[in-house]
Amino acid sequence: MLSIKTDKAIKREAQEAAEELGFPLGTIINAFLRQFARDKEISFSVPYKPTKYLERIIGEAEREWNAGKVPGPFTFDELKEHLR
Repeated sequence: MLSIKTDKAIKREAQEAAEELGFPLGTIINAFLRQFARDKEISFSVPYKPTKYLERIIGEAEREWNAGKVPGPFTFDELKEHLR
């Protein structure tokens, strides 16, 4: 038995994620603890999700590229010269 303090919202989100994978949250935590004890290291994986601002900028860049408004492609040396 292990008691830990965690934010209720985090616990709820973790339970939902575990359920989506078909596991009880306790199984996920035990697997994490076993891996941690075995490897003595912690690794985190965070999926990349751009901000709304970055999504807008990427969209603008794609529209400009598709419209032929963007010069290039460049070699590295051509790019350096173009940026001067």
